[in-house]
Amino acid sequence: MDIIIAGAGRVGFNLSRTLSIGHNVTVIDQNSEALRRLQESLDILPINGDIEDPLTYKKLIDKRADLFIAVTDVDEANLISTLIAGDTIDVKRKLIRLKNQFFAKSSIKEKLGIDEAIFPLELTSKTVAMLMEYPKANNVKSFKHTNFKLISVRASSISEPTTITPDGFSIVGIERGKKFFIPKQNDPIEPEDLVYLFGDDVKIGSLCKKFETHTPQTINRCVIFGAGELGVAIAKVLIDNGKEVKLIEKDLSLCEKADEVLKGEAMAISCKYGTKTLFEEEGLQYADMMIAATNNDEYNIIKCLEAKEHGIQKVIAINNEMEYYNLMHSLGIVVVRGPKMSAYNAILESIYSSGVVMERKFCGGKGTIYLRKIFPESELLSKKIKPFKKPDNIAIFLLRNDLMIPLTEKIECQEDDVIVAFCTEEIAPKVKVWIYGL
Repeated sequence: MDIIIAGAGRVGFNLSRTLSIGHNVTVIDQNSEALRRLQESLDILPINGDIEDPLTYKKLIDKRADLFIAVTDVDEANLISTLIAGDTIDVKRKLIRLKNQFFAKSSIKEKLGIDEAIFPLELTSKTVAMLMEYPKANNVKSFKHTNFKLISVRASSISEPTTITPDGFSIVGIERGKKFFIPKQNDPIEPEDLVYLFGDDVKIGSLCKKFETHTPQTINRCVIFGAGELGVAIAKVLIDNGKEVKLIEKDLSLCEKADEVLKGEAMAISCKYGTKTLFEEEGLQYADMMIAATNNDEYNIIKCLEAKEHGIQKVIAINNEMEYYNLMHSLGIVVVRGPKMSAYNAILESIYSSGVVMERKFCGGKGTIYLRKIFPESELLSKKIKPFKKPDNIAIFLLRNDLMIPLTEKIECQEDDVIVAFCTEEIAPKVKVWIYGL
């Protein structure tokens, strides 16, 4: 594909790094230094220019693109660039990253011919809110074509290898240390494994309670470090869910702004993050959950470790940089993608998905999920599908009503069936070919 990315910031850089493998990528930005760094490490075409200026797009060799992605930090610039790019060159598909939730409620997306708008602040805050429903879980993913959920839990309460008999769910992934794999049916779970379970969320919840006994059954009192845009967005979602929220922020002006936006429904405390007596002075140690939501991963890790030392059992770190993901995991911290990481992953999932197959990532990108629904007009209707030839590092199911049928032999497809495959990153390309070629 010919892809144009407007914005060479963190999201633009990560997208360029991934998409430049196998695609022709052009990156547009006014920051010549950012473009230079990109060109030094990646095979991309840099264009130094204003993404809101029609003349910028006249510098393009080909006046066409399969995909235009606007990912700067400024909503208005992203919106205007999609309009001008569509006016100046032939663009087949447009994706845009937006902060302001107001745009989700307006018709501007349709008027500008934008195929998909990504709202990363909403994605991150909703992920945190989901953990309120499943306090024992490390992460929760829901899916478009099924009520089944993918829930991960740390096996922190078991003291020896344990074999689990699935009941209404299946074990579709295990992260053990730095290694991720898809287990076989009778593979035991070891202490401190991060276990990925797919199926009925109520039955998974019962198992989570056995695996993770430290976290409270319900979460009511929450502490958030960081009162920037993300901290306020998370606070709002938690307040809407009836939680008691304290926001800790060293910048007094951000505290005042948070208090105004949240209409006094959360306690905003102005305090430097480094104050040693903070937890005792403000009674933070009595919280059920602490979320470190600053833009600095090192700060987030430190605050989570401090919270653990003070007895807070459920600690969540917002992950802003890919490089810190594994470290957060290894320290036993629940990791939630930050807005920029959420934008990056959501855009990639949108690009690699189609009207036929949905593609999702889990376990920090170590695992891949493919879903294919059998619609009334599907060519697979009443057709017998064959299982994937190599069963290692893959788990495939046919979902029919409330049933999960392992796809180990030929099965005839019915309307509304969903084929779902879980696999490791290494085998994902072959699984993708298989599910598209059914």
